Amino acid sequence: MATRFKTWRPAFWDDLAASVELHRVTRLIAIDHRDCGAGRIAFGASSIADRAIETETHRKALAEFRKAVGKRHPKLTIETGLMALDGSMQMFG
Repeated sequence: MATRFKTWRPAFWDDLAASVELHRVTRLIAIDHRDCGAGRIAFGASSIADRAIETETHRKALAEFRKAVGKRHPKLTIETGLMALDGSMQMFG
């Protein structure tokens, strides 16, 4: 969802649409991970300065992602979460 990677969006949306159509996908699970280099590039080092800030950065990006998916594929169930490097998960809305 980051502006920095906006040129990737058409390929992602086309791939998702094809998957939904061809495989009758009904549920989408999107998982970010902590200590993400792409997040640092996309949002800046301050966006992951500490655990709380990093969590909020991912929560906001994933909320925006859920909204965008919902507009394009309103019948999909969408789950989002943030995975720590130890494999533990924090799910968002």
